[in-house]
Amino acid sequence: MQAIVAVDREWGIGKNNGMLFHLPADLKYFKEKTSGKVIVMGGNTLLSFPGSKPLPNRVNLVLSDVFTRDDCKVFPTLQELFAELKNYDTDDVFVVGGAMFYATMIDYCKYAYVTKVDAVGDAKVFFPKLDGREGWREIWRSEPVSDNGFTVTFTKYENINPKELNI
Repeated sequence: MQAIVAVDREWGIGKNNGMLFHLPADLKYFKEKTSGKVIVMGGNTLLSFPGSKPLPNRVNLVLSDVFTRDDCKVFPTLQELFAELKNYDTDDVFVVGGAMFYATMIDYCKYAYVTKVDAVGDAKVFFPKLDGREGWREIWRSEPVSDNGFTVTFTKYENINPKELNI
């Protein structure tokens, strides 16, 4: 399993149930990485998508005990979600948010694709800081690129000892 996220300099990821920045190149990167794969998220993340609808060309799995949906699979407990995740190749599963869900799932992830934005976005919610986090190391970094007026760097982190999904 892997996480995918865009963070500001302070590892901030969002405010008011939305992203901090509009980054077309990062959205393209997200689409390339997750299309045809499984994305797993908390309920507020689903509601933040355009039209509050699941993303197309992906299996959308949602952890929420607040609502049910006909257009994606919703699981009221983490145990039920973990049971469902056992049906998929973990290389095809991407954790896509939000902040509480990232915090719950990060230690189960083998990799994290982190787009770093060289700016501070007045974030209210944050991704776990992987720099210096025990067991995590950066294994790849792109050259900085310009994305909608911001300098961004695409990085990949590896967790050398991810937790197993136990049911």
